[in-house]
Amino acid sequence: MDAKAEIEKLRKELNEHNHKYYVLDEPSISDFEYDALMRRLIELEEENPELVTPDSPTQRVGGAAVSGFEQVIHEVPLESLNDVFSDDELKAFYEKIEQSVAQPEFTVEPKIDGLSMALIYENGVFVRGATRGDGRVGEDVTENLRTIRSIPLTIPDAPETLIVRGEVYMPRKVFEELNAEREVRGEKLFANPRNAAAGTMRQLDPQVVSSRKLDILVFNVQYVKGKDFTTHTETLEYLKACNFKIIPYKIVSNYADCADVIHNIGEHRDEYEYGIDGAVVKVNSLPERGRLGSTAKAPRWAAAYKYPPEKKETVVKDIVVQVGRTGVLTPKAVFDPVRLAGTTVTYATLHNQDVIDALDVRIGDTVLVQKAGEIIPEVLEVIKEKRPEGTVPYKLPEFCPVCSSPVSRDEDGAAIRCTGAECPAQQLRNIVHFASKGAMDIDGLGESLAKNLIDSGLISTAADLYELEAQSVSMLERMGKKSAENLIAAIEKSKSAGLARLLYALGIRQVGEAAAKLLARRFGDMDALKAATAEELTNINDVGATTAEYIISWFANPQSEHLLSRLKAAGVSMTAVEDRVDSRFEGMTFVLTGTLSSYTRDEAKAIVESLGGKVSGSVSKKTTVVLAGESAGSKLTKATELGIRIIDEAEFAEMIK
Repeated sequence: MDAKAEIEKLRKELNEHNHKYYVLDEPSISDFEYDALMRRLIELEEENPELVTPDSPTQRVGGAAVSGFEQVIHEVPLESLNDVFSDDELKAFYEKIEQSVAQPEFTVEPKIDGLSMALIYENGVFVRGATRGDGRVGEDVTENLRTIRSIPLTIPDAPETLIVRGEVYMPRKVFEELNAEREVRGEKLFANPRNAAAGTMRQLDPQVVSSRKLDILVFNVQYVKGKDFTTHTETLEYLKACNFKIIPYKIVSNYADCADVIHNIGEHRDEYEYGIDGAVVKVNSLPERGRLGSTAKAPRWAAAYKYPPEKKETVVKDIVVQVGRTGVLTPKAVFDPVRLAGTTVTYATLHNQDVIDALDVRIGDTVLVQKAGEIIPEVLEVIKEKRPEGTVPYKLPEFCPVCSSPVSRDEDGAAIRCTGAECPAQQLRNIVHFASKGAMDIDGLGESLAKNLIDSGLISTAADLYELEAQSVSMLERMGKKSAENLIAAIEKSKSAGLARLLYALGIRQVGEAAAKLLARRFGDMDALKAATAEELTNINDVGATTAEYIISWFANPQSEHLLSRLKAAGVSMTAVEDRVDSRFEGMTFVLTGTLSSYTRDEAKAIVESLGGKVSGSVSKKTTVVLAGESAGSKLTKATELGIRIIDEAEFAEMIK
């Protein structure tokens, strides 16, 4: 078989398996077999680049990052819907349709809380995808949409032009996994699946989008050239035959059935894999839709029934405190079971001490609860008149409930954190950070492997890494002898990383890479730093009183002392590694702006820091020098207004000679 024929055969097989897995949820081959087919196709396309086409399954993994999103004018506007909020308003809408349409037939569909998109096909090939925007003008997100496996890149027996509308969403399970990963990395969590999906679609790098496993359900034919339909349900079934994943729907022909279906969707909305904020009622007949027309904002033939959030009273039985992966203490109200939005709820997060104080919630209180966005339980208010005698205001503990270390409140926020260097609740996050590139740079030790090592009982703290043996590691899932040997070698290499990297790796509050370098340069070894006074610490540029307090408190913690003693015994260097003595930029703060021709931003930053300086992302009175490249913007303007020194690349080159 020649390359072209084999490529076409592989594409057909992979597209069929994609459809079975992502649309029908009926996989017929294993992941291993699928990956083997994909690897073979990639191999053939690399050998024959002239045969690569936009609709190839290999193009789903995410192409090159884009610099921005171009505007797209929708050929058919993506209209919004008029909302109804009660059965009375629903009945009024229904009866108004009956006045214009004899014996109308309707479809009822769940209203997905996602992002509306238009998918455009020319002669059966997916050529463009755009966000709804304002309904008339959206943004071109074609490359991001290609990564969604349930979108067919080609469709059979295609009309000349087909535009379909769908809703992109992040499945609940994927959302939970993504937030768990972000928590480990210390990143801000997404509030809900819709926000996560929106943030993902705004990514300029399609590979990031691909990793987040978005999905889509299509619910409308916006425009078609070359086919005729008479009902909405005909279009949905046609789209299903074209391998699209379509919205589930019911057909109703009277108000009672319509209301029953809507209420049934509402009662079971927690069972869907996607968030639902209502149900959509549409006239099924396309000719009748045409006669009913639209207002300036929305069609007259459809309405969105929005479910009111259920609010119920219950009694707080206890307030328990959990310690997250970043050490943050999170209080949760545990209450008598209550049914909300189709599920039984027994607790709600109280977030932090400020929220507890604002609500004045106490153990024994009767509270009003609801599900925020139909997903997350929350306490709305305390019913003070039902408060029993003897209740007392609740205060978070002063010591970690997991490891008994003292807790501290963030200087710039409401979070209260455990200070324990070996706290079991933080072990995954601590180890991932310890091994990260800016810290000890242990190649190959990412979150997945760290979790595997912890779950297998091989490690519980960073110090345990230095006691690992290749044979034990090789027994882990997806780890062979060679991978295990490479990991042990990387761990051994990290012993000589030096004091600056080790300080950053230890995760001391407010001691980032830059501060760690300054501390290592000033004190030279761990013992000298440990003995430093607050005055000595604050004499260092960019080390304030709060940071000094965090450093002193960290060293005073018995867990820190234990961790350091084990690292030292394992042979980890506690001495500064200095490859230069030049500190000409000591005490200076640089801001980089515009496009640099001789350096990347990271390279220029590294040069400044290697000479003792600091790089900031914003211009302020504390800025010493602004290095301006081409197309410098507002930062240059602000620097001029403040009278800050501005240099170009030639001057910078002279400064670093």
